[in-house]
Amino acid sequence: MGERSVLVVTHTGRPEAVRSAQLVIERLSAAGISVRVPEGEAEDIGCTGVDVRPGTPAAAEDAEVVMVLGGDGTLLRAADLARPAGTPLLGVNLGHVGFLAEAEREDLTATVERVVTRRYDVEERMTIDVVVRRNGGVTGTTWALNEATVEKAERERMLEVVAEIDGRPLSHWGCDGVVCATPTGSTAYAFSAGGPVVWPEVEAMLVVPISAHALFSRPLVVSPRSTVAVEVLPDTPRAVLWCDGRRTLDLPPGARVEVRRGAEPVRLARLHLTPFTDRLVTKFGLPVTGWRGRVRQPGSEAGGDPGPGRGR
Repeated sequence: MGERSVLVVTHTGRPEAVRSAQLVIERLSAAGISVRVPEGEAEDIGCTGVDVRPGTPAAAEDAEVVMVLGGDGTLLRAADLARPAGTPLLGVNLGHVGFLAEAEREDLTATVERVVTRRYDVEERMTIDVVVRRNGGVTGTTWALNEATVEKAERERMLEVVAEIDGRPLSHWGCDGVVCATPTGSTAYAFSAGGPVVWPEVEAMLVVPISAHALFSRPLVVSPRSTVAVEVLPDTPRAVLWCDGRRTLDLPPGARVEVRRGAEPVRLARLHLTPFTDRLVTKFGLPVTGWRGRVRQPGSEAGGDPGPGRGR
């Protein structure tokens, strides 16, 4: 068996994340696991004996897992490295909500132990691939785990777009933008724009207009086999495409953005088989006071499903 290796990606702008990275590196190294760190982070972390790699997808190749210390933004950055290699991401939340993270800061030591002993599951999350066209030619390609958003670039003017589903025009919107999201992204930008929360195991794409001036401008849930297109009308102001809030492309008038299911998923390492409902309750602090659960008939076996925070 070859040498075990873990890539550690850190939000080095947070002192707590740097301290956590130092602890993770120390404990993984003590367990005989080689630790990789992207160049640009090694100096800030200040650890010796790490394998410094260029900040490209090659850094994650043949690694067992990518441990991510930060918030969802840091995990989305790490997904750029992990997705091409198919390496699972394990997020430790040092931010705010941290919806994509699997562990919290107080669980750091136990999380490292789970990595050392390989006690985690891996699930795949749907992504979207994005192609930008203009005048019949391709001007850019990118992808997203959460969402691709066509937004107006000029605050004072409305964006004019036409949405298309599977080659057929759907509606013209005067709006601030349009979010095309995955189920994973349903709790991110799409949620803020008024879209529905979609459970991760549901394969679908969301189309959510932002502040649209139109009679028909409700959020839409379409098939994962569909192709969604948003065309920026020729007489509208310049627009901008944002993917996961990280990758951006300018969209001149007449540009067309096509979104379809991604060819490669993102793999997430899971430590706990927590129901998504419980994750929603915990992350958003939802009130569940008064919940009684399934009512059992007299004489039936005791037990039943535990509620949020009660055993799962």
